[in-house]
Amino acid sequence: MSDTTHDGALATSKPPSDDAGLSPAELARKYGLSVSGARPSLGGYVRQLWGRRHFIMAFSRAKLVAQYSQAKLGQVWQVATPLLNALVYYLIFGLILNAGRGMEKGVYIPFLVMGIFVFTFTQSSLMAGVRAIPGNLGLVRALHFPRASLPISFSMQQLQQLLYSMIVVVVVAVAFGNYPRLSWLLVIPTLVLQFVFNTGLALVFARMGSKTPDLAQLMPFLTRTWMYASGVMFSISEMLKDRPAWIADVLQWNPAAIYMDLVRFAMIDGYGADNLPPHVWAFAVGWAVVIGVGGFVYFWKAEERYGRG
Repeated sequence: MSDTTHDGALATSKPPSDDAGLSPAELARKYGLSVSGARPSLGGYVRQLWGRRHFIMAFSRAKLVAQYSQAKLGQVWQVATPLLNALVYYLIFGLILNAGRGMEKGVYIPFLVMGIFVFTFTQSSLMAGVRAIPGNLGLVRALHFPRASLPISFSMQQLQQLLYSMIVVVVVAVAFGNYPRLSWLLVIPTLVLQFVFNTGLALVFARMGSKTPDLAQLMPFLTRTWMYASGVMFSISEMLKDRPAWIADVLQWNPAAIYMDLVRFAMIDGYGADNLPPHVWAFAVGWAVVIGVGGFVYFWKAEERYGRG
């Protein structure tokens, strides 16, 4: 024990006799001390996140507004970017490569637009998750808060952006003769499940990216490969009908393809259930639960290490 005297000298005193022989851990327990920044229990961590829910929502909205603040068209780019991508892919894959074979033009164009918008939701959430910790080190080191707030808020930001984009999706669907019907309501649970999946994925890559910032440079190549393997620009079953059936099954059961196809099935009249893999809803729920819960636990286990070193 130590005290400072009136002249600034350091005077030491002996610890209380009943503390003699106690280890540092025993002393900490006795006086109710804890390690600064220590990982809380999983239940306590969930309660902390719930307590920060207003911060998560406000942070995601602020990021969404700031994303295009320097552009003259501002928030218009939220829908213009994927729409321009859809136009480019239609010119190359739809007209030149005939990737829409087996589908009428009135089906293929909404098919392509929905695929790009829905896949962009997952792609952007993943990319934002990789940069969540390295891109906000000042905030992480300055304030004490559950670090999962960052990747969750970025996933929320992408969900808000998708909801704006869905206005364009609806316009395109109606323009090609797909009018609102009860099946359109299936879009709601589909996007909820996709959001849970995206958040879990963002949490996984947020932990990986916190230790390996260079991972962000590799992600565009991985997401581009994933996009081509998910049937964004073509029907997997039609394109691979001459190949072994298991190849098409594997590609159709990948989560990006599942969520895209469920939205297409819900909103496009000419895209029937025969285009969906067996047990599609079971896979949609399974991917969301496994990646969502697993990603959250995986991120939580390294909570005390974020922003250090």
